Amino acid sequence: MLKRVLIANRGEIALRVLRACRELGIETVAAYSQADAEALHVQLATQAVCIGPARAAESYLNPAALLTAAKATGCDALHPGYGFLSENADFADTCAREGITFIGPRGDTIRKAGSKSAAREIMRSAGVPVTPGSNGPVRSVEDALAAAENVGYPVLLKASAGGGGRGIRRCDRPEDLPGAYAEAQAEARACFGDGEMYLEKLVLRPRHIEFQVLADRFGHIIHLGDRDCSVQRRNQKLIEEAPACCLTPGLREEMGRAAVRAARAVDYEGAGTVEFLLDGDGAHFYFMEMSTRIQVEHGITELVTGVDLVREQLRIASGLPLSLSQEDVHLRGHAMECRINAEDPARDFCPCPGKVTFLHFPGGMGVRVDSCLYNGCTLPPYYDSLAAKVMVHAPTRLEAIRKMRRCLEEFTLEGFPTNTDLSYEILHHPIFVRGGCTTAFLDENLPQLLDFARQLPLQEDPE
Repeated sequence: MLKRVLIANRGEIALRVLRACRELGIETVAAYSQADAEALHVQLATQAVCIGPARAAESYLNPAALLTAAKATGCDALHPGYGFLSENADFADTCAREGITFIGPRGDTIRKAGSKSAAREIMRSAGVPVTPGSNGPVRSVEDALAAAENVGYPVLLKASAGGGGRGIRRCDRPEDLPGAYAEAQAEARACFGDGEMYLEKLVLRPRHIEFQVLADRFGHIIHLGDRDCSVQRRNQKLIEEAPACCLTPGLREEMGRAAVRAARAVDYEGAGTVEFLLDGDGAHFYFMEMSTRIQVEHGITELVTGVDLVREQLRIASGLPLSLSQEDVHLRGHAMECRINAEDPARDFCPCPGKVTFLHFPGGMGVRVDSCLYNGCTLPPYYDSLAAKVMVHAPTRLEAIRKMRRCLEEFTLEGFPTNTDLSYEILHHPIFVRGGCTTAFLDENLPQLLDFARQLPLQEDPE
């Protein structure tokens, strides 16, 4: 096994990695910015090293600082978590050159999967369905207009190096495209340092279905079932569940095989996620992208499979084969996650970090909360607004919904606004209860949801 791991991230994912390492007897070094000096993972790590000022560009996005910290503390591996440098191919290559095991796929794999336009061509060759779109990147507005004319409006302009909903613009007519192209490209350059764009046909009112995959360096690749991530706002996920209630057993098997083919096509190693769009009739699915890292919502897959995904990441990075085969994977019950963000939905979801004056997490059988917060700590304004992930597991989907409602009733975080009430209202909405949410659900129902969120208690389950 690995001996000592630098945790090159922060927040709840840093704490999640730290706990998995401790359970495997691996020492940990927390790399932290000045703004995170009192963070929980910093306090619990075997050792901690400050890598720079609060700004991410000078700390968590600084490869030289992270590698210096890793070598100075005798680390033989580095876990990038999610976000920051987790999908940076050059950083993965640099780690390898410096003799530091990057806990994730190799740089060339990240390049293949990370460029959304290149990944589409790879998947098409591997027999994985892709949405109609441009053949490779669009280099100019003229290229984009020609591609859009070919596939038909509406279309999506998307950053090749994108992620997290950034660098995406919808165009419903040719007149929209020049301005959208400029905006999306500028956002992509600011967020990813890469302005390359591609174009694809917009699948109207789809579901966002993703499959968790694991692959070792011996060629063994499996999937661990699916997650439905359709409840999202501006391409940012809010509520996720596993498994997706809209999939038939046959379709789930077909999509799972496609996910494994996708991972094999890019020579994958480690934990990753293959993301699909399922169209409105629930019969056709299309490859959207591959996330070459652990996902925020990985916990609900752990709950329904009993597989510790971060533990598997660490074993694979240590050179060990997968500890299970596809035949060992069984989905049991239903799991759900609500992302609790420090934001004010009534003010266009404005981020509202601050000091935690009182905190109480829910508990009980089948309840899990992943968070880095504690009473008296401060959620800094420099990073993502995620405050906690509340997860539940129950025998059926309706029982999971009811358990999550109870958990959000217990959840208490004082000191700054959160989206807890909005999530609570979504859990009562008839469309959600009946399992009918598409990616358009939240945008179409947000005014009503925000209004009802101020009028608790809420109605009983619809018949």
